Amino acid sequence: MDNTQLTYLIFFMVIGGALVFDLGLFSKKNKKTSIKIALWQNIFWVGLSLLFFGFIWFEDGAQPAIDFMSAYLMEKSLSMDNIFVFILIFGFFKIKEESYSRVLLVGILMALVLRAIFISVGMALIHRFEWILYIFGAFLVYTGFQMFHTKAENEFKPDANPVYRFMNKYLRITTAAPNGRFFIRKNNKTYLTTLSLVVVMLAVTDIIFALDSIPAVFAISRDPMVVYTSNIFAVLGLRSLFFLLRGAVDKFEYLPKGIAIVLIFIGLKMLAEFFLEKYNIHLPVYVSLLVILLCLGSSILYSLYHQKRITG
Repeated sequence: MDNTQLTYLIFFMVIGGALVFDLGLFSKKNKKTSIKIALWQNIFWVGLSLLFFGFIWFEDGAQPAIDFMSAYLMEKSLSMDNIFVFILIFGFFKIKEESYSRVLLVGILMALVLRAIFISVGMALIHRFEWILYIFGAFLVYTGFQMFHTKAENEFKPDANPVYRFMNKYLRITTAAPNGRFFIRKNNKTYLTTLSLVVVMLAVTDIIFALDSIPAVFAISRDPMVVYTSNIFAVLGLRSLFFLLRGAVDKFEYLPKGIAIVLIFIGLKMLAEFFLEKYNIHLPVYVSLLVILLCLGSSILYSLYHQKRITG
C-alpha cells in the first residue's frame, strides 16, 4: 500500500467514524440545535480537518498538506454564501427549526455525491484538455468581479428557481405539515413533502456554488486526493457552520468582497500559468494560502469593525 492509498484509507475511516460520532452525540432527531452544540460541532470538524492536515504533512510532505489547507479554506469561505441561501430556502418553505439538522444532513450528503461526480468529470476534462484550465481561470476572474459588486440576496429567489419549478410542476407535492417526514402516503399515492423539496434544493444550490469553488481548488492542486478530501471536510462542516452563523451572517458584510478578491487572484494565477512556466517561474506553494488567509482575515475584521461603528 503506497502513501496515497494509506491516506485515502485513513481519510474514509476518519470520516465514517466522525459521522457516526457527530450523529450519535450532537444530532438528535426532531431536536433544535443550540449555539453551544453548533460551536462544539464546529470545533470538532475544524479540529478533525487540522489533524488530517497534520497527517498529510507527516505522510505525504509539506506541499500536499499546504495544498489541502488552502483548498479547505477556499471551500470553507465560499460556504458563507451557501449559508445565506440556505436561510432563504428554509424561510421560504417555512421549515420548522427542529427539522433543520436532519434536512441539512440529507441535503449535504446528497451534495457530496454530486460534488464527487462533478470533480471526477472536471479531473477527466483537465487530463484530456489541459487548456480548459484557462477557461476555468477566466470564469473565476469574471465570477470574482461579479461577486465584488453584487449580493447573494439580490440574486436568489427560491420560487423562481428552475429546480423548484420543475419539481412543483412534474412531481406530486403536498403542502401538508411534514412532521419530520420526507414522504407522505395519501389516497394510495406517495407525495413528496416540503422537506424533500428543500433537500433537493440544498444539494443543487451547493453544486451551483461549487461551480466557483471547485475550479478554484483545481488552481491550487490537481491532486485528486487534495481536491476530494478538502471538499468533503469543508462540506461536512457546513451544517454546524449554518447553526453557528445563521443569526450573524449579516455581521460579515465585507466577507464576500474578500472571497471575490481571492477568486480573482486564483483565476489570474491560472491564466498566468502559461507565461510563468515559459519563463520557468514557480510561485511557492504557500503563496495561495497566505493570500487566502490575508483576504479572508482582513474582510472579517473590517466587517466586525464596520458593524461596531454602526451599532456603537
